[in-house]
Parts: sequence; structure tokens; C-alpha cells
Amino acid sequence: MTARAGAVARSSRPLDLLHSPYAVFASFWQNRRLVWQLTKREVVGRYRGSLLGLAWSFFHPLLMLGIYTLVFGSIFHAHWGNDVNNAADFAIVLFAGLIVFGIFSEAINRAPSLLLTHPTYVKKVVFPLECLPWVPLGAALVHASVSLVVLLIANAAVRGALPWTLVFVPVVLAPLLLLSIGCAWLLTSLGVYVRDVGQAVSVLPTVLLFLSPVFYPASALPESMRVVLSVNPLATVIEQSRAVLLGGEPPIWASLAWCYAVSLPVACLGLLWFERTRDGFADVL
Repeated sequence: MTARAGAVARSSRPLDLLHSPYAVFASFWQNRRLVWQLTKREVVGRYRGSLLGLAWSFFHPLLMLGIYTLVFGSIFHAHWGNDVNNAADFAIVLFAGLIVFGIFSEAINRAPSLLLTHPTYVKKVVFPLECLPWVPLGAALVHASVSLVVLLIANAAVRGALPWTLVFVPVVLAPLLLLSIGCAWLLTSLGVYVRDVGQAVSVLPTVLLFLSPVFYPASALPESMRVVLSVNPLATVIEQSRAVLLGGEPPIWASLAWCYAVSLPVACLGLLWFERTRDGFADVL
């Protein structure tokens, strides 16, 4: 392929996205082995040099669950509605929300600096740059999976059984992954051109944490505020995740459809923006 033909091919890719949402996953699937290797390196590198190594990925959520139980349950005597009245139950409900929120938070926190910390991928090698945002998202999923195991063990110990609705977890989390990767593509690109994006994004997860039902149930809000919360896709995914993980309730399909209706266009537009701006990455870096 000539340079001109390659440029034409690259410029047509964003337009194809508008006709085929499957393009969001096409590059990931084609480069899945590369994404897996980079994700594995990311996860292992986090614990390299520590005495316990990867065991920390299990002990860390276990430790945090113990802290939540002590602080919110035994010290603050916090309650979660009428059905959750003891410290262990409250900690499990809180931990479930934090696991889900942590996936989104980790993906967008890393995004603005991805290309800034890997300039060689842009300048000196032929590399599928659109795959880079999948790496922190994949690492977040690995850590969330370990935390989920801890959560399920604790839930079984406290409540005596695990609900059958666990089978719906992938369906409930899928829109969160679409939303995360779409925002990550957008922020990765903006982080190259506007270096202040990284500083602004570092505050965003904290803001969203308190605007999402992580530390409180949606039912605790006044009716007027629930309308605002209902348009937050993170809020719906967090509430639905708790329902299928802990409550034994199937998803509310209408609410879940709203999440898909928001997150899929975000993913497509995020990749569209990334592809439109990628030709200038090398010049800026």
C-alpha cells in the first residue's frame, strides 16, 4: 500500500464508525494478543519488587473490605435502607459499588497520559494506538475481578448463599465498559494536545463518586434529585450491579437499555475523535 493509499484508508476509518458500531471492537479483536500482553505487563508491573507480588491484588480488596466494615459499620453506624442493618452487610453493599465505580475511574485516570508516557509507539514504530486505552481498562477489570471474588466470598459468608442472578453481571457491566473506553479514547487524544486535561481528569472521579450512588442508595435522595441521578449511566450500572450481585434481582431491562443507548454512541464518538486527531500526535509529541 502506498503512503497516499494508507492515508486515504486511515481517513476513511472514522467515517466507517458511523455506519458500523462493531468497529469499536474490531481493532481490539485483531490485536487481542497484544492487548493481553500489555495488560499482563501492566498488572504484574504494579507489584514488581514487592514481597507478596500478585498476592497483593487479593489482600488489598480484603483489607479494604475490613476497613469499610470497621469505619462505616462499627464507628459511624451507617445503614443502607431497611434491609441492611449490620456492619458486615453495609460493607458488602458499599464494596460492590466501589468495585464497579473503580473500573471507570481507573480507565479514565490513566487515559490522558497514555501517549505522553509512550511516545515511541507514536513516533518510531507501527503500533495500533487505538488499542492503548484498552490496556488500563483491562488492568482495571483484572483488579475488579479479584475484588469481586472477595466480595462473593464475603457475601456467601454473611448471607449464606450466592444469588442465581450473578449470570447477569456481564450484561450489566457491558455498558460501563463501553462508556469507559469511549471516554478513554477521547481523553487520550485530548491529553496529547492539552496537557491540563490530566490535571482536570484527576478531580473528575472524586466528583462522580459523590454524584453516583456508591455511599448511599438512590432511594435516599429526594424525588427531584432521583431524576438527575437517573440520567447518570454510572448510577444505573452501580444500582443494577448491586441488585444482581447481592439482591438476587434480575436487571431492570428498561434502565439497562438506557445505559446501552448512551454508552454505545459515547464509545463510537470517542473512537471517531481519536481517529480524526491521531495524525497530529507525532507532531505534538
